[in-house]
Amino acid sequence: MYLLGLLLLLFSVVPAHAQSTDLVKEANKFFKPLPATMPAPADNPTTPEKVALGKMLFFEPRLSKSDTVSCNSCHNLATAGVDNLPTSMGHLAQFGPRNSPTVLNAGLEIAQFWDGRAPSLEEQAKGPILNPLEMAMPDIDLVLSRLRTIPEYVERFTQAFPNDKEPITYDNIAKAIAAFERTLLTPSRFDQFLGGKADALSAKEQQGLRLVIEKGCIQCHNGVGPGGGMFQKFGIRERYEFSDDQGRYNVTKKDEDRYFFKVPMWRNVTRTAPYFHDGSIWDLKEAIRIMGRLQLGKQLTDEEVEPIVAFFHSLEGVIPKDAMTLPNLPASTMATPRPVFK
Repeated sequence: MYLLGLLLLLFSVVPAHAQSTDLVKEANKFFKPLPATMPAPADNPTTPEKVALGKMLFFEPRLSKSDTVSCNSCHNLATAGVDNLPTSMGHLAQFGPRNSPTVLNAGLEIAQFWDGRAPSLEEQAKGPILNPLEMAMPDIDLVLSRLRTIPEYVERFTQAFPNDKEPITYDNIAKAIAAFERTLLTPSRFDQFLGGKADALSAKEQQGLRLVIEKGCIQCHNGVGPGGGMFQKFGIRERYEFSDDQGRYNVTKKDEDRYFFKVPMWRNVTRTAPYFHDGSIWDLKEAIRIMGRLQLGKQLTDEEVEPIVAFFHSLEGVIPKDAMTLPNLPASTMATPRPVFK
């Protein structure tokens, strides 16, 4: 009787394990694990000096007109690289028109901003500093003059860009910030699963993974993101009712780009509410239902949404420890241009 019971136990376990192994193989057809390091462009290789400087600049409020707003204000690393607001508050409490996407893993995406108007992290980093609704610096000269009056920044830029005759430039500010952002990779249990560790995901999480494959979500959310690798119309089957933002059309002026946005990544999505380009949806379950209806023409049931949410939890990643340690920003020993509150 003992032997019979053991055999029955084995037969009941093996099929489930085999199914998990098959799911690992199936998932690898559509998804890719995070790389150990993020690729960098040839003109901005990642160096320790550049990363250290970029981290300081990422947290530096003196890059803003009022000395109060930093990159971290809208892309808070303590809250998964977002501010958890529908749209972000910038200079003089002004709010922008779109939700701030997470900075985590952002360098792996096809482009930056919801409409893809910046082709790289470097170009993205240049935008908010001069945007009147965000950091509101009136011109590049003021940005550079502030940094040049801080001796430690003069030294650190020289170390980070040793071959440049004038190290403190607007391009180099962006290069340093981008170098730091490329360290913000967040490996998760899903990466372990893709690597062959079938038990890295629970049975319910595996059920959710099967559903996103079977329902067709992987048409847009695929690759290392999953997502971030293409632009797609928001409202393929039905029109999105909460916003008339025309998305990528505002950049390209092509009719075929109306209502197209960069497909967001799923990594850390459980931590980055509210959702969509306008930040209108706070409940992840509701966001999934809306995506099913608008993009796939499918009414997802609670029994389908629950395991999909469970699967998304497997994409919660670990932020690098060093990134979570606040830098000691340098003090100025010279007269700096005073902040302007208007």
